[in-house]
Amino acid sequence: MPRACVIGSGPNGLAAAVVLARAGLPVDVYEAESIPGGGARTMELTQPGFKHDFGSAVHPMGAGSPFFTSLPLAEHGLQWIHGTSPLAHPLDDGTAVTLEHSLQDQEMQLGEDGPAWRDLMEPIATHWADFAADALGPPTRIPRRPLLMANFARKAMQAAGPLARRTFRGERARALFAGLAAHSFLSFDEPLSPAVGLVLGAAAHVVGWPVPRGGSQAITNALIGYLEKLGGAVHTGRRIMSLDEADPSEGPVLCDLTPRQLLYIAGERLQKTYRKAMGDFRYGPGIFKIDYALSAPIPWTARECFRAITVHLGGTLDEIERSEYVATHGAITEKPFVLVAQPSLFDATRAPEGKHVAWMYCHVPNATTVDMTSRIEAQLERFAPGFKDCVQERRAWSPAALESMDANLIGGDIGGGELSIRQFFFRPALGNYYTGTRNLYLCSSSTPPGGGVHGMCGYHAARMALRRL
Repeated sequence: MPRACVIGSGPNGLAAAVVLARAGLPVDVYEAESIPGGGARTMELTQPGFKHDFGSAVHPMGAGSPFFTSLPLAEHGLQWIHGTSPLAHPLDDGTAVTLEHSLQDQEMQLGEDGPAWRDLMEPIATHWADFAADALGPPTRIPRRPLLMANFARKAMQAAGPLARRTFRGERARALFAGLAAHSFLSFDEPLSPAVGLVLGAAAHVVGWPVPRGGSQAITNALIGYLEKLGGAVHTGRRIMSLDEADPSEGPVLCDLTPRQLLYIAGERLQKTYRKAMGDFRYGPGIFKIDYALSAPIPWTARECFRAITVHLGGTLDEIERSEYVATHGAITEKPFVLVAQPSLFDATRAPEGKHVAWMYCHVPNATTVDMTSRIEAQLERFAPGFKDCVQERRAWSPAALESMDANLIGGDIGGGELSIRQFFFRPALGNYYTGTRNLYLCSSSTPPGGGVHGMCGYHAARMALRRL
């Protein structure tokens, strides 16, 4: 069998490697950094004993991934941990609205808006397996449930702000949905801005919003453990500067890289039209992230926040809408929407006894140099007075600092590229995974179905490579 090469050991690169290895190909994975995983790494970023997730921390799409759930990852150490509630969203009245595991509990919690929430989420939640297969499937495949996907598309192609106002009467339900929709990195007046919120909301009622015990590195380690059992190998500290360094004879090369990096290493090997498409690829807003070592749990005013690993800080729909509009239009907001993860409330392995870790970020213009620390902490103090007294150490990450740790995070963009209409249908180009250059494929989150720790980009790219091989 020809030897296959995968460049990049993020979840998509490792997923691609597993698919190739299961087909019997010898596989080598090359990773530039000393620790594999890309965005799915866990490291002591502040003080010894405090285990922080460098990238994503909470994984609804990982737990709900059609490919990951088909693998024996539990045999290689992956264990999911859930909060009592998947999500809490505090408000200025001292309470918080929560996202619950059960649709019935969610309907009761939202009162008059409960039936509307059920109508919005139930079709996806009830048919989650088929929906996930279609939504995370290759863009050219005929959907298993065309009517379900058409109904989803009808809602997803609207703008999140108007959709929330038409669907819900009360501010609590509107705020909850706004926080979900903000994961899209889109302004709420743009089409597709509700799409990610619909998927994440439904996922909470089916697979939850769990964290891996010990941190996101557990996902990476489980994938590597299974890959090695299949005969594959991962080589860390091997930054590929040119395709010639890792081009196996007659074998496929799959790149868990963004278009900009592919251009750098492949150069003139790419066809002229494809090079232009890669050069025209647009990156989305970045993030400004902070990791905290804490002496105590975050002192939330709303008790409901202690039930959830994930907390959304931003107040009302109107506030979150303004925050996302500003970030997507190249400016800085004084009151950013902040995503918080507090895994050590439910996973004691993440910090020394009695201590805690916290992970949080806000959206910012791509590659901005503005320090958002004070603005983020102001939002924390708003909903958790006394938070600063719990801080033992913090480590702030600008977009440039994030990119220096993971070259795929161009300008701090963690989604692999802008989720515009054009890049939704042509991501990153009409060919999707195949570059037009023999045996060369792109398998990163810059390809369908896009960002998230689900491995489906790598899975589909590897299957295409096998078919063409």
